[in-house]
Amino acid sequence: MTIDTRTSRGDGARRRPRNRRRPAAVTSPHPAAEPAVARAATVTPAVADARSFAELGVPARIVAALAAEGVTTPFPIQAATLPDTLAGHDVLGRGQTGSGKTIAFSVPTIARLVASGAPRQARRPRALVLVPTRELANQVAATVAPLAAATGLRLATVFGGVGQGPQVKALKNGVDVLVACPGRLEDLIAQGFCDLGAVEVTVLDEADHMADLGFLPAVRRLLDATPRGGQRLLFSATLDNGVDLLVRRYLNDPVLHSTAPAVAPVSTMAHHVMAVEAGEKALVVRELASGLGRTLLFARTKHGAKKLAKVLTAAGIPAVDLHGNLSQGARERNLAAFSAGTARVLVATDIAARGIHVDDVSLVVHVDPPAEHKAYLHRSGRTARAGADGVVVTVMTPDQTADVRTLTRQAGITPSITRVSPGHPAITGLTGPAAPLVAPPEPAAPAPTGAGGRGRGRGSRAGSGSAAGTAGEPDGRGRSRRRRGGRSGRGADGVSSGTTGGNRSAGRGSAGHGERTAAKPRQDRSGQSAEPTQSTRRGGGGGRGRSGAPTSSTRTADTFSASLRRR
Repeated sequence: MTIDTRTSRGDGARRRPRNRRRPAAVTSPHPAAEPAVARAATVTPAVADARSFAELGVPARIVAALAAEGVTTPFPIQAATLPDTLAGHDVLGRGQTGSGKTIAFSVPTIARLVASGAPRQARRPRALVLVPTRELANQVAATVAPLAAATGLRLATVFGGVGQGPQVKALKNGVDVLVACPGRLEDLIAQGFCDLGAVEVTVLDEADHMADLGFLPAVRRLLDATPRGGQRLLFSATLDNGVDLLVRRYLNDPVLHSTAPAVAPVSTMAHHVMAVEAGEKALVVRELASGLGRTLLFARTKHGAKKLAKVLTAAGIPAVDLHGNLSQGARERNLAAFSAGTARVLVATDIAARGIHVDDVSLVVHVDPPAEHKAYLHRSGRTARAGADGVVVTVMTPDQTADVRTLTRQAGITPSITRVSPGHPAITGLTGPAAPLVAPPEPAAPAPTGAGGRGRGRGSRAGSGSAAGTAGEPDGRGRSRRRRGGRSGRGADGVSSGTTGGNRSAGRGSAGHGERTAAKPRQDRSGQSAEPTQSTRRGGGGGRGRSGAPTSSTRTADTFSASLRRR
């Protein structure tokens, strides 16, 4: 395989070299060695006089759509890759988070589909963009959508965590560009709802992160399902963990463009380490989160992210969490609140934060330092995006000193280190003036005792009043049923209707969270076998009990229980 390395300017660099042996690996100071396929690249210079999109060969309709979105000047990765991607070459693009990779592959994908003019077919997308996370799928779709709309193409997203019904419907109606996560896409293909046989362009975005999440086997199966003659574009920050094998196997004579080394930090990002005592860490984190700007906090665990968001909100700092335990709807609501400014702080875990693109994140705080340098760079890349300035703070306790020192060395940064305690001027210097505190929302009031409502426990029924019916009382045929923690009846003022729950006091206002147990077959007082029977329901349930007064059924149940004890 030949890898052509070229810069974004000059026609002399555009001749593809002859096949040659892959250069030997170069010694790296970092423990995680880069595969040799990555080291053949030359770094594309980030020149200020880059050509315009039109000069790079982008069709006029797409140029106009970009301008309508406020995108008028190409970023270095875009200026470097567009001439080759628009010419139909397979391209391997390496750039840091926030470097503009999404537009770099969206523009040539749309341009190729428009030029092709192939008809849209049900279940057979014409372009496929594979991404590792749901959030990244939504972010990519948001970038592609205006370009697709301007050119009359249809876009759909496919990912797990939500019902597949709308996704199946979109595929049946025909899709031009499909943005998908590997797992859900494989499910839909297995069910016959999607066929990749008509794909003209395949894009792998954040391939290194897909490798980290264990998606590469699924990615290989999906690539095998696409036509071999299609164009393939792969964008990744690094080429380790098997990504280089994808390049060798699936990209045909690719052109490699890189805007920075794999571990280089963004130049507009300021890095700080704040050394704190373990007992003062919580207060320091609260002060770091109290500024007027948007702040993104990273926690190592899902439980830690959820707890920290609750603590900050209770302290008057509106915060939301983002982690793998949230449903897709909750994730989208929390991201929307953070984007809109309703919540100034987002507390996230590593995996959930991949793909987050929120403008004007002024501060990223590593509340729990990450385990390795790539995670540090990906976390930090949520700020200083698209050339903007950003600040990154790592909160370090004494037992983390050695790990943080190794982390920063591997990440290629030299942070300023300050020992701080709550109220230290260095904190205010980074956050600016503190934002006004916001009263936390009032907790939902519990339902009043005896009021109607709906329980969610086992055996629950509408209403919160306890049912004191005839359960446990022998019927006319000498048969009996006994229940513990029975169904709540529907009623007001403690009056509940239902034959269940006879082993409770009337009108206790239970939400129905008990469990029912049928008594073992036993003999009644006449000596005949008594078997549990199904209780009958009438309306909200049969018998009736009144709050505060023992009923005949209650007295009967008590007498029956006493007789059992005497035996």
